Formats: sequence, C-alpha cells, structure tokens
Amino acid sequence: MTQYLTTPQGRRIAYHQSAGRGPGVVFLGGFKSDMGGTKAVHLEAWAQAQGRAFLRFDYSGHGESSGDFLDGCIGDWAQDALAAITALTAGPQVLVGSSMGGWISLLTARALPERVAGFVGIAPAPDFTEDSMWAGFTQAERQELASTGRVARPSDYSPDPYILTRRLIEDGRNHLVLRSPLGLPFPVRILQGTADTDVPPAVALRLLDHITCADARLVLVKGADHRFSTPDCLDMVTDALADVLAQVQA
Repeated sequence: MTQYLTTPQGRRIAYHQSAGRGPGVVFLGGFKSDMGGTKAVHLEAWAQAQGRAFLRFDYSGHGESSGDFLDGCIGDWAQDALAAITALTAGPQVLVGSSMGGWISLLTARALPERVAGFVGIAPAPDFTEDSMWAGFTQAERQELASTGRVARPSDYSPDPYILTRRLIEDGRNHLVLRSPLGLPFPVRILQGTADTDVPPAVALRLLDHITCADARLVLVKGADHRFSTPDCLDMVTDALADVLAQVQA
C-alpha cells in the first residue's frame, strides 16, 4: 500500500516501506523512472525474503508523488531523498542507486555520512546534467534553452521527447560530485553494462577512479544495456547488495 510523506519543502512523496532488520536498504530510482520499476520491486521482494528493512519512493514529479516533473531538478530530488531517509529509516542504510539515483545516493552520502553504510550503483550517472546533457547540446539547442527555458531531446524509452529545462541544467551545476574529492568510507559496488548507450562504461570507470574508498569494485557486464533488468542482471544486483551487507555486518 502506498504511503505518503510531506517533505520540509512541502512536497508530497509517495513510498513503500517494509519493516525488517538493519542495516536497511533504500532504492533510489533514475531520471523519469518510478518506484514501481522492475529493479525496485525485485529488490523489495529480496529484502522481504531476507527479513531486511527496505524503502522505495518516488521523487517529486515522478510516479505517485506530487509535483510536475518539469518543475524539478537534482537539488529538489536530493532533498526528497534526504527527507525520506531521515524521516522513515533508522540507523545505517545501504543505498542502491540506479542511473540518476546513483548521483542522488552520492549526494546523500555527502549530506548524511553517519547514515550511509554502503552503496550499490547500477549504471550510476553522477553529474549527467553537465557531462551528458549540456555537453551534448548543439549550439542551437543551447540558444533555445537560454531563450525559452527548455529544449526537447529524443527519448529511447518513449515516443515523446524528453523536455529538459534550464533550471535542471543550472541547478545540476550546484550538485556536481566529480569536481571535488569524494570520500566514501564504506563498501561500494558498481554494476555497469557494456552496451549501455545512456550511461556508457566510461562514466563508471571515471567514478571508480575519482572516489576515495578502501573497498570499491566495478563489474562490467558484457551486452547489458541501461535497463539492467534481465533475470541475470537482477541477480547480480542482489548479489552485490548481499556482499555489501556482509561487509557492513562483518
């Protein structure tokens, strides 16, 4: 059953939560995705079978949460994650971040270091508004963004184009994590498909090289795409999560 939390900023966030032992697991989804996706639901079932506390939620403007997607930005969605984790969980949590959720996870770890015990990134996409979106815009698209406040880009997942806003790009610059030291004092596991055209393997390699972490591993999966949701890929996610939890509890 969907429940709702009102953030300090007044946004109404939809979530599903399962009780269980700690450390808990929090799933953070991607750009324009929602908590009903394959990976989120699979991880919830796995956590319930393990008796592990679990939380999945929709950022504002996503899924069942309040707000218009086009009004949102990285800073808003990071605030939503902080509000959900602070209000709904207790003790250390292992964050599982998919695509944009990987970036949000890293921002969460920076803001709440005492609450994050581990990180599993599934094709994590830190700084994508700058390094992928802005860097990939043509001069005409940059001019359109400046003059109208938005630009349309084709989507591989929908017949409708993505509408990207100037606020999304400008706010993203305030939350970059690959431009300054990033210490992650907990186990990190990164899973990345070699056939991912949305977040290519070079991003995962850059993240692995950038972080300061005593226990970080990257697994490249030949032929896997950005969805990373085949049965084998889902098993790899739960295996990585179980590995992190074992290290945290050792």
